[in-house]
Amino acid sequence: MKILHPLLLLLLILSIRTQAQEDPLPSWNNGPVKEHIIAFVTAVCTVGSPDFVPVEDRIATFDNDGTLWAEKPLIQGLFAIFRIHRMVLQNPALKTKQPFKAVIEHNKEYFEKAGMPEIMKLFEITHSGMTATEFRNEVALFFQTVKHPTLKTPLYQSVYKPQLELLEYLRIHGFKNFICSGGTVDFMRVVTDTLYNIPSERVMGSELKYQYIDSAGVNDIMRLPGMFVFNDKQEKPVSIQYHIGKRPILACGNEGGAGDVYMLRFSQGNQYKSLQLIVNHDDAEREFYYQEKDNKSLNMAHQYNWEIISMKNDWNVIFP
Repeated sequence: MKILHPLLLLLLILSIRTQAQEDPLPSWNNGPVKEHIIAFVTAVCTVGSPDFVPVEDRIATFDNDGTLWAEKPLIQGLFAIFRIHRMVLQNPALKTKQPFKAVIEHNKEYFEKAGMPEIMKLFEITHSGMTATEFRNEVALFFQTVKHPTLKTPLYQSVYKPQLELLEYLRIHGFKNFICSGGTVDFMRVVTDTLYNIPSERVMGSELKYQYIDSAGVNDIMRLPGMFVFNDKQEKPVSIQYHIGKRPILACGNEGGAGDVYMLRFSQGNQYKSLQLIVNHDDAEREFYYQEKDNKSLNMAHQYNWEIISMKNDWNVIFP
């Protein structure tokens, strides 16, 4: 089921491709970060350059939440709430049971007291017990109808315009862009082609347990309770090795939980020149301001010479 977005999104993508022929990163302010990105791409893509990288090895990996789109609140968390309301609509008796009752009544204290086990229960309830086809249709409906509660825009407008430009800039220079995120892979795959021009086979994420069903008129993958892979922190390099078999020469994550630092470190073990980028959420006015308590991502960025992208200072526009 292909998601159809308004003409505005198509015009945005076309404008980015046109701008890439002039200023490849027009939503980025001129400064060291932009200069280093352009210099890196030029160096690895110029035949005869000592840092030239063959096309087949131009791999770039990006986190998704907080790196390509806003993560306050988590968009997949909004989907879980969307699913709860849909399930109660189909079976009203559920609204008296937990965690349905807490979601319907906006009772945040319930989840704060219950902790992570109840949050995981909410996740399993809303993401399993259906076929892959049914799940894809639910995700498509979610993106078509739900707006971001803070930004007050359709969800597809919660993507970062500077990152769309960067993805396109890399793509036209022969890079293969991949997503390596903690979000579930089937959730992201519904929209990544439309939003980022990244096909589903280039998306890595957390995975639920599956079972193939071929009976009672069903020929599909059934989504089961329980996590098969939680694609975060040290698991990200493992996923890259499993799915790609090559280290990225460019890796981009964000400062917001230290979930991406090992992906960036993994890319530094490459035989080629590499570039690591960390998005710093330091713009309370245009996006959200939040930092890790221990500043692990920023500290490692300084230690290993990664580029820190200041949303406040390096991006002249954040959202489309």
